[in-house]
Amino acid sequence: MIEPDFNFTLIGLEWMQPPDGSFMYFYFIAMAVCGILVMIGLYYRPAIILFTILWTISYWMQKTAYNNHYYFLILLGVFMAILPANTYASYDAKRNPSIKSLSCPKWCYTIFIIQMWIVYSFASIHKLYPGWIDGDFISMNFAGKADMPIIGSILQEEWLQQLIVIGGIVFDGLVVYFMLWKRTRMAAFSIGIFFHLFNSVVFQIGIFPYLMIGLAAFFFEPETIRKRFFKKKPVFSIKQSPQTNLSTKQKYLAYSLILYFIVQIGLPLRNHLYEGNVFYTEEGHRLSWRMMLRYKIGRCTFEVTNPKNDSTWVVNPFDHLQPKQARGMSGKPDMIWQFAQYLESKYQQEGLENVEIRTMSFVRLNSGPYHKLIDPEVDLTSVPWERFKHSDWILSPED
Repeated sequence: MIEPDFNFTLIGLEWMQPPDGSFMYFYFIAMAVCGILVMIGLYYRPAIILFTILWTISYWMQKTAYNNHYYFLILLGVFMAILPANTYASYDAKRNPSIKSLSCPKWCYTIFIIQMWIVYSFASIHKLYPGWIDGDFISMNFAGKADMPIIGSILQEEWLQQLIVIGGIVFDGLVVYFMLWKRTRMAAFSIGIFFHLFNSVVFQIGIFPYLMIGLAAFFFEPETIRKRFFKKKPVFSIKQSPQTNLSTKQKYLAYSLILYFIVQIGLPLRNHLYEGNVFYTEEGHRLSWRMMLRYKIGRCTFEVTNPKNDSTWVVNPFDHLQPKQARGMSGKPDMIWQFAQYLESKYQQEGLENVEIRTMSFVRLNSGPYHKLIDPEVDLTSVPWERFKHSDWILSPED
């Protein structure tokens, strides 16, 4: 965020550009401090709220390096902000014994299980497309890992690639159900550890595999967790009769969570409201748990026309953006549109009014052929960004 002069924010938040200088270093240091406070349970509530806000803002400020896992951290931060996670084995509980508790309501871990079910289920469903099923993505990915120590040559074996193609669909689709059933829980957990560690080593996808391993603890009975990790913790037993009537606060929380999960299920399905192939158009692609499914390679140049003197010139994005930004933009219509608006603004500052900006943009999925991504006849400065319907100037192979 420090090097670029321009960041691709969420559309509508273009004003949210990070300040110049070393500000972002201190920004992430503050996040690290919040993370430490959350870990030890000191001033837990304000620390996790501030961490979630800071992380969300950093997520909004740039989307070149968009990742489902970054979005997942926001959701986990929101969960943690509403949980009483500092009522045992925390400095807050030592400072204020009145908040100490040996138990937590069942909903506290149920929401994590439901969220994991959503993530895993859609990860499995989205793999049911030709680029994954025919092994194209996996073979391309593993071809670049032939030099990896010990396992590089094994990754080139067709049988292993087919196993991963099928195994990825089956594991994502069934792991939550097997974790919920006590008889298969340990087997599913063991397979899950291997699955996620394999992904971490081979695909190098950051903290996500370790998050999912850690979150698996919510599938185990509280007594099992107590015996394994909190042996000195007293055994908690419920003597009072269960509560049947919810308080007003509990009702609002329940309604909020129901609405939240309806939205979480709807977001990955919203691409069906748009025309065209979502893998090309990107309309409805983000926030949908489409993880490790494709290579999308694009190339584009921009043609700027000054209608006053009918002069035209070509702009290479690499002359204005960092290489990672330019490569990431070339396959994403929303970022191409944003860059056109950026160029228009830049030329206006130089005294050139009403320039027209078009693009020649081509993209390919995995090892497939290149297809035209943007209508080259459309002046991108004259079209608005459509949030809730398909933009006709975004093309896909079906067009």
